[in-house]
Amino acid sequence: MKIEQKFWTKVDGWVDVPKGKLSETPQWVLVFGGRKLLEEGERFKEVKAMYPKSRILSCSTAGEILDTRVRNDSIALSAVFFEKTTLTFSEVTVEKGEDSYEAGRKLANDLKKDGLTHVMVFSDGLRVNGTKLVRGFNDVLPSDVSVTGGLVGDGADFKKTLVGLDESGKEGKIVAVGFYGHALKIGYGSLGGWDPFGIERTITKSKDNVLYELDGQPALKLYKEYLGEQANGLPGTGLLFPLRLRLKNVGKEVEVVRTILGISEADQSMTFAGDMPEGTPAMLMKANFERLIDGASGAGSMSIESLGSGKAELAILISCVGRIMVLKERVEEEIEAVRAKIGNEAAIVGFYSYGELCPVAPTEKQCELHNQTMTITTFREES
Repeated sequence: MKIEQKFWTKVDGWVDVPKGKLSETPQWVLVFGGRKLLEEGERFKEVKAMYPKSRILSCSTAGEILDTRVRNDSIALSAVFFEKTTLTFSEVTVEKGEDSYEAGRKLANDLKKDGLTHVMVFSDGLRVNGTKLVRGFNDVLPSDVSVTGGLVGDGADFKKTLVGLDESGKEGKIVAVGFYGHALKIGYGSLGGWDPFGIERTITKSKDNVLYELDGQPALKLYKEYLGEQANGLPGTGLLFPLRLRLKNVGKEVEVVRTILGISEADQSMTFAGDMPEGTPAMLMKANFERLIDGASGAGSMSIESLGSGKAELAILISCVGRIMVLKERVEEEIEAVRAKIGNEAAIVGFYSYGELCPVAPTEKQCELHNQTMTITTFREES
């Protein structure tokens, strides 16, 4: 595997990262950038001119990660040449959340071929129901194929998100990348670092990802009581107070965190990034700065467990927008914590998201939707 990286800012233009330079044509070019930059399209034209024969994946973000730097309204680019691995790309467009399950099934069926070892998914972050999307993949793919990825972002605006394959990006798009061959080793890890508070309640009324009642009380009213003055900033301030759910998955209980995407004063409901099943125990969570950094460090450790004694060559980091809102000017500390665990050899690229996709543990293959986590996928090709 060989990688070259560069970034673009309004002040500096395109800047090469002096770690590596490709002479080969990369199979995959990742372009993570601010939504308005992708809408303008000029940066994509420049990337296409640089890599005319490569497949280019574009994603809007809530912050761009390159090496240990986090930027906003920039472009973070990584061009990857795989020496012994084959890649296949598939894309779909969804109009509404109800289409997410079938979208996942279609993408999985497109990629389900001999030699498939891993799938990465990059999805619209507002139209897509992440729970249903993941279920579509899990229902089709073999049990030994892992899935990671994320729901792309739009800063803290929540207006529109863009994903593109060989284009600058469109709303409602989902792109999946399949990786084939036994030379490629994949690792992954996902951890949060939020503290629960208050009492555990039960979801008593919901439909898909819309929550209506907790313990028989209107969800939004109850939520506002907990938030106090910060309730005036909803739904944005809701990123600082996600909900922890205890779900049943293949006979096991797993904990996942759900982030608010929107609220309705009319019916006192709250819309989340994934499904909120009735009967599920739920508990409010709040930020703990040090534990967020520890969570990122732990995810880094998890992501290299499956790589054995070899070092990661590429790490794709997808961290939640809620974390960047808490960590603020110290946000790069969580990237530095990951770097300390995965080593200096790995090229790091990534973005801040509206949701993360990853199994709950390195020994698991069944993918889950997460919110408020640092999720890492590591890659290494063996000689």
